[in-house]
Amino acid sequence: MTGVAALRRPVGTAAVRSVAMAALALSVAFAHGVHDPGILCPIRALTDLPCPFCGGTTVFIELGSGHPVRALTANPLVFVGAIVFALAPLGLGARWQAWGPRVRAWILGTAIVGSGIWQFARFGVF
Repeated sequence: MTGVAALRRPVGTAAVRSVAMAALALSVAFAHGVHDPGILCPIRALTDLPCPFCGGTTVFIELGSGHPVRALTANPLVFVGAIVFALAPLGLGARWQAWGPRVRAWILGTAIVGSGIWQFARFGVF
């Protein structure tokens, strides 16, 4: 079996996604260590209010720096989303598609609203 054929298998695809995300996390952590660009979220930069995805870059910075708990607290939605993305080829994607669009919309909506509340609490907006 050639390398390309092996990558088509779910385990190979999940492994490639995981390695790519780990490389991204290490790269972002290194770049952040060399030069901190400040606030990257355009919504937060313009309004001073965090969006539900604020802390997404911080998740990868903290993971690349070896701080998984800090990554989780920066943005649980992005943290879990990255794990789900990496593992989707192992069957999570099929389960997600098996649920109806209404259920998927409720799950995503609840997750985004919950993340927004988390970010407001994290940045002391309340």
